[in-house]
Amino acid sequence: MNRHVNSITGRLSLRPPQRRSLEILDRITEIAPPGKEPDINAVLEIIRSEFPTVTDFEREFPSLCFALATGVGKTRLMGAFISYLHLAHGINNFFVLAPNLTIYNKLIADFTPNTPKYVFKGIAEFATNTPAIITGDNYDQRDPASGSLFGGVRVNIFNISKINSEVRGGKSPRIKRLSEYIGESYFDYLAGLPDLVMLMDESHRYRASAGIRAINELRPILGLELTATPCVESARGAVTFKNVIYDYPLGRAMADGFVKEPAVVTRKDFNPAGMSAEEIERLKLEDGLRLHESVKVELETYARESGNAIVKPFLLVIARDTTHAGQLLSLIQSDGFFEGRYKDKVIQVDSSQTGAKEDEMVERLLKVELTSEPTEIVIHVNMLKEGWDVTNLYTIVPLRAANARILIEQSIGRGLRLPYGKRTGVTALDRLNIIAHDKFQEIIEEANKPDSTIRLQAVVLDADELGEKTVTVVSQSQLATRLGFKPAQVTSSTTLAGQDEAPAFSKPEEQKVAQIAYEVIKQYENQPQSLPTVEHLKKPEIQAAIVRAVEEQRTPGQMELEGLTEKPDIAAVVARTVELVTQQTIDIPRILVVPRGEVQSGFKPFTLNLDTLRYPAVSDELWIQTLRTNEREVLALGRGGIEEERLEDYVVSGLVDFDDISYDEHADLLYDLASQTVRHFQTYLSDEESRKVLRCFQRDIARFIHVQMQEHYWEEAAGY
Repeated sequence: MNRHVNSITGRLSLRPPQRRSLEILDRITEIAPPGKEPDINAVLEIIRSEFPTVTDFEREFPSLCFALATGVGKTRLMGAFISYLHLAHGINNFFVLAPNLTIYNKLIADFTPNTPKYVFKGIAEFATNTPAIITGDNYDQRDPASGSLFGGVRVNIFNISKINSEVRGGKSPRIKRLSEYIGESYFDYLAGLPDLVMLMDESHRYRASAGIRAINELRPILGLELTATPCVESARGAVTFKNVIYDYPLGRAMADGFVKEPAVVTRKDFNPAGMSAEEIERLKLEDGLRLHESVKVELETYARESGNAIVKPFLLVIARDTTHAGQLLSLIQSDGFFEGRYKDKVIQVDSSQTGAKEDEMVERLLKVELTSEPTEIVIHVNMLKEGWDVTNLYTIVPLRAANARILIEQSIGRGLRLPYGKRTGVTALDRLNIIAHDKFQEIIEEANKPDSTIRLQAVVLDADELGEKTVTVVSQSQLATRLGFKPAQVTSSTTLAGQDEAPAFSKPEEQKVAQIAYEVIKQYENQPQSLPTVEHLKKPEIQAAIVRAVEEQRTPGQMELEGLTEKPDIAAVVARTVELVTQQTIDIPRILVVPRGEVQSGFKPFTLNLDTLRYPAVSDELWIQTLRTNEREVLALGRGGIEEERLEDYVVSGLVDFDDISYDEHADLLYDLASQTVRHFQTYLSDEESRKVLRCFQRDIARFIHVQMQEHYWEEAAGY
């Protein structure tokens, strides 16, 4: 194995399918070294002898297709290909083709240093000699040989759709016109290069275009195609590429955990009879937003528990046309829709937007992954196709009439990428939800066909629970609030407990000093010799030591000039901070009480107080089914929707989950309490309704009973 393959794999953190693609390229350059004017047929036979799936290059030069599923990382693989060909074979000239303006701009950004998704990040050789990026907008404004003095890499990025339009206009493409810098057209300059390699992104989009026929005349030494769809549609159906050398389909990407699991959502026993099309649309939109709000809370809770950055999810609505999109926008912005909560959190993305509105739309769309950007709903008609790479799309509501296959293909591709680069293990965060009440069974059947690359999950959500608004509440001590501490990563949906508490210090500089002082004080917690009790903080020598430590750690503000700005009184702030700490802290003596002899414990029999336990009958439910695995999930039902033989078993199985309850020792009591609970529900519910309530609210009911059990706990020991 070429040492550069291992090095680049490690530096760019390539995934297994990306590494395998790089290994294949390494092997190809070994058995069929790229060169100018090769014997096409001879090269094809050599490659086909080891890679029999390649039966035709389908170009006038050797060209190979790497078919990688959406979300696996095709753009990073481009960076790996260029790095390898330069480092291992000294190739300096590359021509990258984009199928449309969106991908063209994205590629330019990803090939530009110091951007979040820079494709060469980690390649040391490119840190000191950055590849020159030449685009379809600036190639005629510079000397193409610039940057070549020290053997630099030149990456040309062009938009094929622009070349196509120029060809259709009956003129020669601008790239073929004479350049005053080089005395020939830029096209002829590129065609004359001895080491030009062409990389084609989303190559299925321009297989038979006029522009690509013109590009054939560039005569590159090698073509590398990347796509998630290695086929083109024809009158006879899909025609698969003949030059696919490596295929990593979506089904494998899902099974390997590189993308989200797509799931289709519907209501249990959904019956559209008697419902108008508008009523069905509104129901789907409302259910999608309820699911979105649930996912938003799950994401923030996970981020705070795991120490990761908070991800703000958004919901994508696919409209029929621009008129329909405008109607949906008006509905969502109305005061009666979810109490007007999404009035300023929705954008319409389609060709109807022009001028300043279009600029604002594009800016908000590009920033939709940022937690500081308020957009949570994107309505679009037909503008969001390949190249719109976001990781925070979790819910899709398709409202355009389409067959199941088109719905799957158009919906899934946009939301498969994972925000943390890998799955979290939390089902709601690793799943892409497609709201399809009226198409649910059709989509399931389509996904279950033998030729389908995926299977969909089915998840059942309880409508009553979806109607309950949930939030993430971040709580901190009163002392931290008084000192002006703020939790990390506060978003627009974050609720802070005790935020009405007035801070002890009004000036930012004083708050900063107080916070440093508090951190210094906390260091004394593990020094009982210096600080046996919190009252010792009031001693002058302790406070003097704290003041010195604060002065050492404090960094003055950037504009703080001697004599011109008011400096905080550090001693006074420290004294006030010490006063707050002593007021809000209770000294807890370290006393260990150990029982002697055998200890016995348990719960005494008692009668439950069930007056407040009055759950309504569970009504509608939503089903979500995963397309790939065919798993069906019932979110609101305890223990995954398992049917218990006796109603009392729901209560008992919930109670034995608590650490202080042993089934063997407390079985009689548990069934007595369970019988009381079941009889209570049967006073106002039927047996079937009681079963639904016990399943749906199993954990809450168990917690309710467990709290009362604590009042009847007993423990006996010989002594202490």
